[in-house]
Amino acid sequence: MELLAIDFLGKPLRLEGSMAGWQQLFWDNTLVSQIAAAPTDTNQFTHQFELLNNEQTIQCQLNGTLSWQPFLIHYQVSADQQMVAQGERNDKDIERQQPQQPITPEKRFSLIGLASLGMKALKSAKLIKVVLASASLAAYSWLFSIQFALALLACLVFHEYGHIRAMKYFGMKTKGIYLIPFFGGLALSDEKINTRWQDVVISIMGPAFGLIMSLACMIAYWITGEMFFAGLAVFNALLNLFNLLPILPLDGGHVLKSISFSMNSKIGIIACALAAVAGVILSYRLGLTLFGFLLIMGSLEIIFEWRQRHQSHLLPLDRYGQIFSTVWYVSLVAAFIGIIAYFASLGDSLLSLPLQILGT
Repeated sequence: MELLAIDFLGKPLRLEGSMAGWQQLFWDNTLVSQIAAAPTDTNQFTHQFELLNNEQTIQCQLNGTLSWQPFLIHYQVSADQQMVAQGERNDKDIERQQPQQPITPEKRFSLIGLASLGMKALKSAKLIKVVLASASLAAYSWLFSIQFALALLACLVFHEYGHIRAMKYFGMKTKGIYLIPFFGGLALSDEKINTRWQDVVISIMGPAFGLIMSLACMIAYWITGEMFFAGLAVFNALLNLFNLLPILPLDGGHVLKSISFSMNSKIGIIACALAAVAGVILSYRLGLTLFGFLLIMGSLEIIFEWRQRHQSHLLPLDRYGQIFSTVWYVSLVAAFIGIIAYFASLGDSLLSLPLQILGT
């Protein structure tokens, strides 16, 4: 990931690195110094390099201290033993940065290139959103009913709008919401995330908005007694609960992966594994057999990939972020299960169906 980007002697100086310990220093996109991954953790680093500027050789040095959790980097850059720049960067600076993008060589005309350009233009057009939304409405109406289709699309749009709001909170440009028949919805952005915290917030805000919708429908049911609101509340709760399963590319998979991969010790992954076991036991005790089985599969996927966490370009969560994200995630799961169980207790066969599905 990009740790530092400043102007140095009239050209950009960029420091890339990862939690594994390796660092690469670029001056005007030319590699001038690097540090290999180290088995031991150290928060101090030094890069010594020579630059040729205006036919003069300049002895340069970049040194500083680096802490990953919480993220903080102090740096000093000198040229011929004269201080040129110094400062510090924290996690908020990483969130706002626009990482250096490699220059794509210009390609000659080709049918493949023309088709790719056409697909990009089509994806950015408003027309494709209307077409996909109409296709989704027609497909779900054909399978079920127009009322159910409209309710389902409302659930999907409100869920995806939560992702959009989170992206905008971090200053990311968004392309909007795309409804895809038999797949669900997508909230797209032109920009990539830089931190695990961004990944958690953007992922979990969809189910969080889904919870708001279920609670609003529940209140509407209490006030009016209309079964439509009860059905929408419990169906939306089931939809978002499945989205919180710890399986990629679902939102729950992104959340738990960000939490697990931010743990920088064996104690962390042991705690994650114990929490997963506890979740599985609780799921089977509550009769949520399907949820417990999928929790096992998702947890195994995260554990198997855990060793590669240091190679990620995403800034990890600090301890506070790990705890807060875990509590947020567990609270949402508990809230959705509570809503499903409440409506199942009313004795209506249709309202009991989501709980029966979870117990399959």
